[in-house]
Amino acid sequence: MKNWIRVVAVFALLFTVNSNASAMTTPPDSTTSIVDKASSAYLIEEGRTLFLDGRMKDALIKFRQASVKDPNSWKASFWISKCHYAMDNFGYSLKYALEAEEMGADKTDEEVYFILGTCYHRLGNIDTAIINFQKAKDRLSKRRAAELLVDDQIAQCEFALAEMAKDEEYVERVRLKGDINSGYDDYNMVLLGDLPTAYFTSRRSNTTGGGLNPDDQRYFEDTYRCTYDKESGEWRDASNELGKLNSDGFDALNYVSPDGLTGIMTLNTTFTGDKKTTRGSDICEIKKNNKGTWNTPKIIKNKSINTSYFEGSATLTADGNTMYFVTDRKGDKSSTDIYVVERDGNKWGEAKPLPEGINTTGRETTPFITPDGRYLFFSSNGLVGMGGLDVYVVENKGGEWGTPVNLGIGVNTVNNDTHFVYSPEMKKAFVSGYELVGSKASIDIYEVDMKNFEFPSN
Repeated sequence: MKNWIRVVAVFALLFTVNSNASAMTTPPDSTTSIVDKASSAYLIEEGRTLFLDGRMKDALIKFRQASVKDPNSWKASFWISKCHYAMDNFGYSLKYALEAEEMGADKTDEEVYFILGTCYHRLGNIDTAIINFQKAKDRLSKRRAAELLVDDQIAQCEFALAEMAKDEEYVERVRLKGDINSGYDDYNMVLLGDLPTAYFTSRRSNTTGGGLNPDDQRYFEDTYRCTYDKESGEWRDASNELGKLNSDGFDALNYVSPDGLTGIMTLNTTFTGDKKTTRGSDICEIKKNNKGTWNTPKIIKNKSINTSYFEGSATLTADGNTMYFVTDRKGDKSSTDIYVVERDGNKWGEAKPLPEGINTTGRETTPFITPDGRYLFFSSNGLVGMGGLDVYVVENKGGEWGTPVNLGIGVNTVNNDTHFVYSPEMKKAFVSGYELVGSKASIDIYEVDMKNFEFPSN
């Protein structure tokens, strides 16, 4: 009954507007009936509700239906663009944002220029991105421009242009070959010293349980193991059959001890209906049994480590006594921050946030500490970078933290770059980032030659 009342209300509003307008001029889209316009408006409202719930694929269906009902609706194209952007389909997002602008969105909702700016930025067209971000800044209210961080977006573009203009040689990262990269999202490389075996995380269709995350409607993540073949240069035999390591929910191995017998992982089973569900994303300890397979992960029972908020992406020093991890427990002040906690014997102490300058009001994530505990690599969108999340390194010298340094164009791109791990033995690093194919993108794992990398010094 309530839905019908909403339809009638939308219909009445459109009838009034149409009647007044027709007295002055014939609208350019007069072939679309008032009923179809009302239906389109209703579908857009349904889509917006789904969009705000994070259900992008369902929202996209509604917006497409709205566009069919009213092909001249800039709002339908506007929201189709926003859905595609959220799904990393940057080319399609740009296409529909331009369509919305052409239909008149620029005269009604100036946020279309911000969307155009972000699309051009993600696609590497930096100059055009700046033009559109500037239009958004000039036309949006100061409050809305601040909410969208328009000035920060412009600063990122300018930083990217400066990086690209440097007359310096740099080593380009190389996408890993083999079935480690699948076309689904593949990320989070975990190295075992200089051994040819590694673990990684993926959201593939053969995920344990075959379930979809109801939020983003992608497959739940599993941990996979793969082996490097020197002869072919490929990472092969990717498999998620790892004993009890994977559940029907989110499973991401983050760290394996030097002896390969213990590890740390992130577990989230809140969507699976499992009676032993986690409260959110929790950090777990894992051990191998006498048969050499992984036992069931055990949640760390420490209230300063695991809370009802998100905790994950842990990294440990080689001695296993210092752990860095990510949490959003201060969501009112920042997106996610990096915390550190020390182990005393068999017990973990109290976790504390890293200082300001490392943690920002933005998002800090996927830390990696070198085995000796001296250098911390992490990703952030709260520091000036090329776009999205960039990788930084900061030195810890005698308990004093230095200033984070951006790793630059050899590692970072205009998109999100995360899960950086460094192997001192191999003088190589691995980083996760976007692979653009046509109008879509997926996350892949890349290799970076670190032989000539100069570590910062306080």
